[in-house]
Amino acid sequence: MALVRHALEHGWTFKQNDSSTDDWLPVGKVPTQVHIDLIANNKIPDPFIDLNELAARWVNEKGWTYKVHFKKPPGLVAAGSATTDLVFEGLDTFATVHLNGSEILKSDNMFLSHRVDVSNILQNDNVLEIKFDSAMLRGRELVKEHSHEHTFYVRQTEVSRVPVRKAQYNWGWDWGPILMTAGPWRPVYLEQYASRIEDVWTHYQVHENLKTVSGRIFAKVAGAESKPITLLLSLDGKPLWEQECTVDSDGLAEAEFSLTSPLLWYPYGYGAQTRYELTATLTPNDKKSKLIAFRRAELIQEKDEFGKSFYFRINQIDIFAGGSCWIPADSLLSQISADRYHDWMKLLVEGNQILLRIWGGGIYEDDALFDACDELGILVWHDFQFACASYPTYPSYLESVEREARQNLRRLRSHPSIVIWAGNNEDYQVQERYHLHYDYEGDKDPQSWLKSSFPARYIYEYLLPKIVKEEDPFMAYHPSSPWGDGKPTTDKTVGDIHQWNIWHGRMNRYQETEKLSGRFISEFGMEAYPHLETIRGMVRDPQQQHPGSMTMDFRNKAIDHERRMITYVAENFQVKYDLPSYTHLTQVVQAETMHYAYKTWRREWGQPGSRKCGGVLVWQLNDCWPTMSWAVVDYYLVKKPAFYVIAKALKPLAVGLSQPYHDWTSGHADPTVPARSTKFDLWIASSRLDAVTVDITVRFISIRTGRDVHSPLKLGNVLALSNSTTEVLKDHAMALVNPQLSDTTRPFDLAKFDPYVIHAVVKEGNEVVTTDTLWPQPLKYLDLSDGGIKFRALSTNEVAISATRPVKGFVFEETRATKLSDNGFDLVPGEEKIVNVTGVSLDSLRYTYIGAPEGSLKVSVSATEGQLSKARL
Repeated sequence: MALVRHALEHGWTFKQNDSSTDDWLPVGKVPTQVHIDLIANNKIPDPFIDLNELAARWVNEKGWTYKVHFKKPPGLVAAGSATTDLVFEGLDTFATVHLNGSEILKSDNMFLSHRVDVSNILQNDNVLEIKFDSAMLRGRELVKEHSHEHTFYVRQTEVSRVPVRKAQYNWGWDWGPILMTAGPWRPVYLEQYASRIEDVWTHYQVHENLKTVSGRIFAKVAGAESKPITLLLSLDGKPLWEQECTVDSDGLAEAEFSLTSPLLWYPYGYGAQTRYELTATLTPNDKKSKLIAFRRAELIQEKDEFGKSFYFRINQIDIFAGGSCWIPADSLLSQISADRYHDWMKLLVEGNQILLRIWGGGIYEDDALFDACDELGILVWHDFQFACASYPTYPSYLESVEREARQNLRRLRSHPSIVIWAGNNEDYQVQERYHLHYDYEGDKDPQSWLKSSFPARYIYEYLLPKIVKEEDPFMAYHPSSPWGDGKPTTDKTVGDIHQWNIWHGRMNRYQETEKLSGRFISEFGMEAYPHLETIRGMVRDPQQQHPGSMTMDFRNKAIDHERRMITYVAENFQVKYDLPSYTHLTQVVQAETMHYAYKTWRREWGQPGSRKCGGVLVWQLNDCWPTMSWAVVDYYLVKKPAFYVIAKALKPLAVGLSQPYHDWTSGHADPTVPARSTKFDLWIASSRLDAVTVDITVRFISIRTGRDVHSPLKLGNVLALSNSTTEVLKDHAMALVNPQLSDTTRPFDLAKFDPYVIHAVVKEGNEVVTTDTLWPQPLKYLDLSDGGIKFRALSTNEVAISATRPVKGFVFEETRATKLSDNGFDLVPGEEKIVNVTGVSLDSLRYTYIGAPEGSLKVSVSATEGQLSKARL
């Protein structure tokens, strides 16, 4: 018989466990979580709005029961001739399940799926009931229960999260609310079968010459021992390899395979994302297929002049991994659709980002995310789900962790996009903070680690790598992020680092990124407000819609957020504190941080054999609710200016400019030094696989007048090396515009100081492929009040923007409806910036820039009818 599936999506009800009444409330649909259903039944206000999170916190310490009555589905046969399973793909988190009064399951791990044989329990009329305990209360109980054998340390929120195998961000984080979810958060369904193919997968290696791929293909089967099964590998419907084999007594079938001249899967921008179909067939009605791909993926860690490298090599191509860190896309996970996941991943490709790091305080992500990454060519770094804590290792906890790791590795091992698993997020920084015992070189006995004050080392350096090796033998594993050969987590010579001395730590200026680099920067960031539509949607009271209001402060969960944010704003800009202006200033601060960081650290990609920096991942791509945070795209997928800046910095060919950093407010710093310093560097970073000859023009444009203060520097026939950094100019000095300024014995005459931008344009043939603009620092010393900005409509959805003076931080105000080809850019005289606009009309656009009279100005578009008519053709 063919496998029959019956989803249990509708007809559910729920109630509070300690309710004094027996009032069951309707559930819209399963999967769900309790906050979704409480909002729908008007029992709590929407916690994503105003201060409403506080009014929903009572939910965190309550238990909930979900119940559904259902009839035996038509088409199911009687017990004995087939097996009927009840499947729970995810229960959040402490759940006791009863079917028709019989307890069939207890679960305490959100990350596990469950399959229960109910063949002898299922009746014509059935009642399924799932009781969920409060994970917060149960966590506190577990801390007390195990406090004699483990000290629970956390660096975010409360310790009750540590012994609970549940998404850690549910306890709140420095970017998200405290929403202690509960419920059947992934699908629930019945399956009936005589035999069932559980999985089909492959362990393979692509030869280093890329001309062959070989390995073993496996199928795991239930109810078909000793039966023949056919394994098939095909491409575009054409069979390439096929073999019949026998299912053994353990339900496993396997066969060796080999292909010559395989079509490989490449990251976006490096080649095609070819996927094959792998099929296991027991009978014509009993088969299982999945898309797989072949690629050779390596984490290159070799000693070099800088210490030890850390970068990825895919199909023998060194890959600079520019990308983002990912947190769960919603505080209420059941709300995320497959389409929404796909839209998020499309943004990465749009932004030239090639790697997504899935952070360890969320979940083992949904299949839809990885399907999108496979399709689009996005590499994935996935943390195991441990974050910012010292985790226990008592036997039942380790048993649960092992089941969780194996289940999720088996679910995800066929995705070519996943290239590395890391043991946790920042747990070794907790070890450092609390001086927990860790002797990497001297103690290599895993059993002794269990008895130490840092027992989780056993999980990260023994248990998880062992499981990865068994379940996905050719997958890279890294004990933690950050981590490097047991050295301090801030060591810049080895492994990856989380560079938080911008914003956190020493609060370095973003102009200092050159001295903050590492072998792989897997976290760094800068906060910014989202666009005004998102702010006004989450803060509804107009009286609260200003920086520093009670509601605005509450919505930002970052520690000391306003004192840090205003520091970076005031250091660099003339401060305006109305909501539109301050929103813009924070966005430009974030965009400037991204510009300096990605440009500077990508420059250190260097050349083969000298890869000083192997990747840069911003913290973070996304938000889990509407808020101000480090995200470069907000909860509603509205892009902040920083998103576009990253996209430019990660173009296949990207020019960079820099000048030496000089302090301007540190003690007795001389703020006139930059005015007398005319040296600059120019380089081209390339991810292209071919060397390319380009022409470069460097202009020096007065900020005061808009005129060129030097003749343009023309550099013709410059060879930009393939997949490398080409240093074009180093310490190139220009003459002072006013030589009198070089005399430090005379007062510095600000009236004669004519600051200028350095603007580089790179052309391949007649096409401009990349530009960069270098501004004097800090920007607050410059008069940017009137750039002479003009708008010209080229068509109904295309606008050209020009300026008579250099303009810093031009930003269109984006909404959910607005789609722009570019935003958050600078303007220089003599060039037009052309922006494609969809979703809204040109005359509805609003904008601002640094030095603008207001933080939200209406666009005034000019165009002749002839121009518009021509553009429409």
